[in-house]
Amino acid sequence: MNILEVDQLNIKDTHTGKVIVDNVSFELRQGRCLAIVGESGSGKSLTCRAIMRLNPSSLHQTGRILFRETDLNALSAREMRNMRGRPIGMIMQNGMSAFDPSCVVGVHFRETLGEHYGWSRSVIDAMMQEAMQSVMLNQPAQLMNRYPHELSGGMLQRMMIALTLVLKPDIIIADEPTTALDTLSQQEVMAQFIHLRRTLGSSMIFISHDLGAVRHIADDVLIMKSGQIIERGETGQLFTAPRHDYTRQLLSARLTLSDHFRQLINEE
Repeated sequence: MNILEVDQLNIKDTHTGKVIVDNVSFELRQGRCLAIVGESGSGKSLTCRAIMRLNPSSLHQTGRILFRETDLNALSAREMRNMRGRPIGMIMQNGMSAFDPSCVVGVHFRETLGEHYGWSRSVIDAMMQEAMQSVMLNQPAQLMNRYPHELSGGMLQRMMIALTLVLKPDIIIADEPTTALDTLSQQEVMAQFIHLRRTLGSSMIFISHDLGAVRHIADDVLIMKSGQIIERGETGQLFTAPRHDYTRQLLSARLTLSDHFRQLINEE
């Protein structure tokens, strides 16, 4: 069963008239993780932000985005705000941009969970502290009283994952969640994403150019180039028998880079 269907999504820059995402269609199946892969500027992040209707007003989008047969493109701004967080959660590329820099992070948690569930502050704090501990954040009560700039990128990403654990969305959209992190933090955050999938069983869209991360977490993969989908398939099939030249180039570049690093390590 499909929980989300994107049908002929087009995104056009109204200032230049340029079509940035061109006639993109795909489905997300219940309980599956779909990765959207491509180089910078391929349109993958614009596509996921279009689902959430978070692109700037200068970008005009058309097509149907069906979540449980409700067309998100047809909802009012208020109705769409109610969809963000609980039915469809999003974990941003840069954890710093997800939090108000003028408030401690606990304020963000209380506002978000209060809006969706109407829980009291004490209930929210207890739920969040338990979730934060489950993603290896120690002393959660103290962390909730920190400002975003006082925390590392990896900690902020894990805080967003903890909030997602409490919200329990039907769909999780992760937009390049490890790009801004160092290698160790990337590994820790990816481990928490795998934990998140196992715990909630939610459907997930995972946006990335990191083929190693994609291979570990995704069931299905879309390859995007210049605003179009050029290949799609189950992860195992796409990695072992890619059909498109561009996909083969991506995989070859990753193998070449890995071999280069191994050679440098052996030389030391």
